[in-house]
Amino acid sequence: MSSSTSFALYHYNPSFAAAIIFAALFAISAVWHLYLIAKFRTWYFIPLVIGAILEVMGYAARAISAQQTPNWTILPFILQTLLLLVAPALLAASIYMILGRIIVSIDGESHSIVKKRWLTRIFVVGDAVTFFIQAVGGGRMSSKGTNSSRELGSHIVIAGLLLQIVWFGFFVVVALVFHGRMRAMPTTLSHDPSLPWEKFLYVLYGTSTLIMVRSIVRTVEFGQGFSGAIQSSEWYLYVFDAVPMVAVALCFNCIYPSNFTKKAKHTRVDSEIGTTNYELH
Repeated sequence: MSSSTSFALYHYNPSFAAAIIFAALFAISAVWHLYLIAKFRTWYFIPLVIGAILEVMGYAARAISAQQTPNWTILPFILQTLLLLVAPALLAASIYMILGRIIVSIDGESHSIVKKRWLTRIFVVGDAVTFFIQAVGGGRMSSKGTNSSRELGSHIVIAGLLLQIVWFGFFVVVALVFHGRMRAMPTTLSHDPSLPWEKFLYVLYGTSTLIMVRSIVRTVEFGQGFSGAIQSSEWYLYVFDAVPMVAVALCFNCIYPSNFTKKAKHTRVDSEIGTTNYELH
């Protein structure tokens, strides 16, 4: 460890191989998503791509730390701490926006407890708030300040993670209520085989669960403090953060909601034309 650093950056020797493997997986997913975005014009997946890129940078920073063992420097440590902490919030932003497009595509707004005009705004704004809180806390926590300053940063991070868990919980409730109502009173468009809305709701449940589990474990980690069991063992990071997040990114590479994007655009246009015609009459 560098003599300029007054506290232990790592309580273990970071794995170079693991860091490189996950940096490569996130890089592959990001490039794949860029291709899909260009092909289908699914611009709402841009936050997910940015999140994947931050994951690449975070694990690249860990790889640098691994090569520096045991004389770690502060910059790679700060980068991996901040980037791996905040990146999942950007993956979550794209997940939030998918639900709105599903609802609009199958004409199911009447079944949603949150209207379509507010749905994306509420969840994306909330996600941005949690992103900012975690970034501020992570910055204080990974700095070379006093122990009390780092503890304050840890508490701020915990607040951001808890808010993220609550926000995701509310999102899942909105999706479940919509799902139940749609099953009870399906719309005509919900029978369209080109719009497998129920399949994609299950995908949203699965990916949301992965992010929530990751956030819960991270909350426990920062609650335990710098000398806790989770921060003392690297495998927790990979099992409960790297694996779930790369699974989320790759899942949407393989199961892509492009049809809902096209249908949502057509629905909005039809709605606007209908409103215009009504006003003319």
